[in-house]
Amino acid sequence: MSGFRTYDESDAPEAARPMLAAAKKRMGFVTTLNGVMAESPELLAGYNALAEQFGKSSLPAVAKQVVLITASVENGCEYCVAAHSTLALRARVPAEAVEALRADRPLADQALEAVRRLTQAVVAQRGRVAEAEIEAFLAAGHTRRHVLDIVLGVGMKTLSNYTNHIACTPLDPAWADQQWRREQATA
Repeated sequence: MSGFRTYDESDAPEAARPMLAAAKKRMGFVTTLNGVMAESPELLAGYNALAEQFGKSSLPAVAKQVVLITASVENGCEYCVAAHSTLALRARVPAEAVEALRADRPLADQALEAVRRLTQAVVAQRGRVAEAEIEAFLAAGHTRRHVLDIVLGVGMKTLSNYTNHIACTPLDPAWADQQWRREQATA
């Protein structure tokens, strides 16, 4: 869909400007995703709130990256796969794990593979995950709280993935090295 503008901290709707300024301070630039979301300051605020809460969740740092990339791959969000692949590599997630996630392949680490599988199930099954899948996740050493933290991460990614689909958000140069196409996960 066309016609969605990408704002920055100087020309966004007034209520979005402080959030974009804070994003620029945090990231060094205003992502095009944030710039598109600024059209609706409430969407931007909601996304930021979910991101903050997900960052505080009980999942280990690498598991959080697994959730973000897996949900984005499952939703076919080219922007978010590229962005989160870049951020995961910067956070020292092993390159082979990031590649496996991008290609929708199992992870060698069984605890992280359980995170990937449950995240994928939550997205694909719209939350109607079979009890056996939950039990397999718990048997891999995770907790019921982790299940709900994955739901939080999926909710966060749903906002950004759907925004990107609707607005055709242009990829930031910062994510270009990790550009991804939906076909890559099905190849």
